[in-house]
Order: sequence, then structure tokens, then C-alpha cells
Amino acid sequence: MALNEIDRDEAVPGTVRLVDVSGGSSDAHDNSQADIVPVPRPSADPNDPLNWSHARKLRTVNMAYLYILGTGIATSLQYSVLADITADTGISTADLVQGTGLMFLFFGWACLIWQPIALTYGRRGVYLVTMLLTVAMMEWTARSSSASEWMAHRILIGVIVSPIESLCEVTVFDLFFAHNRGTYMGLYVFTLFGSNFLAPLVAGWFNDAYGWRWTMHLGSIVCGVCFIIMFLFMEETIYFRTDEVASEQSSISDMKKEGTTTTTEVPESQIEYPNINAGWHKYTFFKALPGRPTNGDMLRMAYRPIIMIFRLPTVAWSGFLYGINLSWYNVLNGTASPVLTANPYNFSAALVGCVYAGPIIGAACASLWSGNAADWLALRLARRNNGIREPEHRLWVLLLAGVMSSAGLITWGVGAYYNVHWIGLVFGLGMLTFGVVTGGSIAVSYNVDCFKEIAGETTVSVMLIRNTIGFGISYGITPWWTTQGLQNCFITAAMISLACTFTFFIMIKYGKRIRRWSIPAYKQFMATTVVAQE
Repeated sequence: MALNEIDRDEAVPGTVRLVDVSGGSSDAHDNSQADIVPVPRPSADPNDPLNWSHARKLRTVNMAYLYILGTGIATSLQYSVLADITADTGISTADLVQGTGLMFLFFGWACLIWQPIALTYGRRGVYLVTMLLTVAMMEWTARSSSASEWMAHRILIGVIVSPIESLCEVTVFDLFFAHNRGTYMGLYVFTLFGSNFLAPLVAGWFNDAYGWRWTMHLGSIVCGVCFIIMFLFMEETIYFRTDEVASEQSSISDMKKEGTTTTTEVPESQIEYPNINAGWHKYTFFKALPGRPTNGDMLRMAYRPIIMIFRLPTVAWSGFLYGINLSWYNVLNGTASPVLTANPYNFSAALVGCVYAGPIIGAACASLWSGNAADWLALRLARRNNGIREPEHRLWVLLLAGVMSSAGLITWGVGAYYNVHWIGLVFGLGMLTFGVVTGGSIAVSYNVDCFKEIAGETTVSVMLIRNTIGFGISYGITPWWTTQGLQNCFITAAMISLACTFTFFIMIKYGKRIRRWSIPAYKQFMATTVVAQE
């Protein structure tokens, strides 16, 4: 490939030089892999989260995972106890499932509220405030007595807990580079879905011992403990890169190319921020930093993600892929309790919860496949491509995920129709979860890889699509399988899943052309963005 062709390719959003094949790059290289060029390039400021030690990064990202774990458990405890809630309150299973669908709908749309706040005043405050509010919401859930009340607190929980969908991704790309970001994104999606599968398992046994209301109190306790830990140990990762820092980086790069060691003195105050994580500052909720967006800018960030859906096709496709996979997750949760508590299985809530061990194992395997394996594959393909990494390189892992998801849907639905042994159903749920988690993780990673600089906003776009699709499926799953029957319903779902997931072949062939076509819209968004994620 000619040099001018490589330069032209690197002008396409998402196409980056990730591997220094020739060894001639003047950019800084990764400490652990000498031929890897870190993308994005960190600043010279030691307070830049990209410059933190590996241990500090792990501690910080684990606090974000703890948020996902706590809120994920609290909002998923009801799945294995639906029958008990219905028996005690008279709220129909359809109403309970539809309430959960509303919660997922607002998980997506309320990102338009919380994400601009997090991008303006900091991630830590949003994490802590919403975790504390979740404690109160779970206490209300424990006192539910009617369908309207159930719907009301599901909607409010959806609004409050919506950062679970989009903020952890921001934390991940605050801290990590392109060549290892997929691993931590995979762990995020595993924690997200894993917490949703762990909760019903625990809830089933807790319900049998103390009742479903105390099961909801358990969610409140979990969130309270998580809040205390996060308050003490979560650091703020918000960082605004100034023009002075960018100029300094450019000057250093130019001097290296010219072979000179002369440096230009730049006042430290111009290139470094005060350490906002030192002393008592680290315990404050929000940070009003110099260079932050104005409140007017923050309000504009609330509607830009909607526009991006229609201007950036790769963002729309990422949301579609994630939404389809969320749909099968909702199908699983909407049918597990009704199917397993009926004849011939007659499971108690505790045993229904145990069935979720299969999805937990499937999610763990998917985390490795969509994270470590996808990162390894992307690096391997980049080395074969003259060091150039394309976002589409990691999409190949969807080949196995699509097959596994469809096989899992058929095993679960057809198996339940023919009353197969429950072990077979557990295997089906495990395969389904492998596909669901892989699809979700790759969708998020691909979106970030395509337009890293505006990923804080495009991630919200993805979640709007994802959760709107998920809401539609949640609303319709109960009448779908009760009317069409388990066998026909899940065979149809399997074919839909396979067809939708395999649209990744289209993106592999045409994804780069689509990104090149999106350059005018991308430049327009970059020119008007107030928080560039780079």
C-alpha cells in the first residue's frame, strides 16, 4: 500500500495506525508491546487518566463495575419471583413484564438527562447520586400493591438508573487505549448482564426464605453498601484537554521528526490541571473545572444524540445490533418464570433462580470472547494491514455469537415445548446469553472505535435505539409466545436473531465506505462538539 494511500485511509474516522510495523513512528509506544502506538495519544499532564498507573486505572474502572453490579442486581431481582408477586398483589404477569419494559425504555431515553451532566460536571457525582436514589426506589418497590404503582416506580427507576447504559463506557474510554479497550468493554457488558442473571439466582432463594418484599429490600441494602464503597474509593475521570496541551504535543512530535532535542518551555500552569482527586477534593460529588461546557452547551448535548442516529449510519447499526440482542435477553426474563413454575417442571422461585447459573457462565465466556479475543483479533488483522486498524476488524467474533444465540433460542423454546429435561434448558439459556453478551459488547466497542471523539454522545444514541427496541419486545413477548406457542415463537425468534446479527457481513464489506461517506456529518458534529473524547 502506497504511503499517500495510507495517509488518505487514516483520514477516515475510526481508521487508525495502531501498530508501528516499520518501527519508524515518532509517537510514543505502549510500554508492554513495543510496536503498539497508543490511541488516543495521552497528554503530558500526569493527572490525565490515560497517564494513570495500571493499578489506579483498575481501581477506578472497578468502581464503575461496582455501580453496574449494584444497580443491575437491584433492578433485576424480580425476574425469578414474578409468580410470587402476582400471587401476593394480583398484578398480572403481563403487567409486571410490561413494567420492566418501561424501565428499559427509560434506561435509554433518560441518558439524555444524565450523560450531559456527566460530560460537564463529572462522572463521579452522577454515579453516586443515582446509586443513592436507587436505594429509595427499591424501598418503594418492596411496598408495591397495584399495577399502576408498579408501572410508576419502574419508570422512575428507569430514569434514575439510566447511567448504567452509557456512563461506564465513557469511564472505560477515559482510562484505556484503543488496543485494550475491548477487554474492559467486554468486562462492562459481562458485569451488566451478569448482574442481571445473578440477581434472579439470589432472589429465588431469598424469596423462599423471607418473601418477595424482603427480596426487594435486599436490593436496597446492596445499593447502600455500594454507595459507601464508591464514595470512599471512586475517583473522578473527567478531563478537558486544552489547546495549550494539544499545541505542546504537536510541537514535541514535530521536533522528534526533525531530529532535534530542543524543548520549548511552557508554563506548568498552562499545561496541567490541579489534581482534582487529591485531599478532600476527591470526596466531592461534582467538579466545576475550567474549560467545561456551559449550561447551554449541556442542554444542546441532550438532543444531539437523536440527530446523530440519522446522520451517522454506523451508530444506527450499532444500536440496532445491541437492541436485537437486548430483545432476546428480555425474552429470556419474560418467559423463564412462567415456563419453569408451570407443569411439568413446577419449580419454586429458588429453583427458577438456579437456572440463571447457565446464563452467568455464558456471559463469562462471552466476556472473554468479545473482549480479549476480539482485541487479539483486531491487533492481528492490523499487523496484516500495514499497522492500520479498522473498527470492522473486531466484528468477526459475531460469526460464532450469531450461531450460538439462535441455537440457544431454539433449545430453550422448542425444548420447553417438548418438556425436555431442565438441564437442556439451562444449556439453551447459556448459549443464548453467550450470543447476547457478545453482540452487546461488540456493538458498544464498534461504536466507540468508529467515532471516538464524540463517543460520549454516540453511546447515548446507541442506547436510545437499543432500549426502544427492547421495550417493544418486552411489551409484546407475553402475547407472542402465549398466542403462537413456545415452539413456533422461538423458532421465529432464532431466525430473526441470525438474520439480524449476520448483517455484520454488510458492515465488514461496506463499513469503511459508510464511515468515509459520514465524514461531512462527523466534521460538523466535531466542529460543534463541546466535549471531545480524545
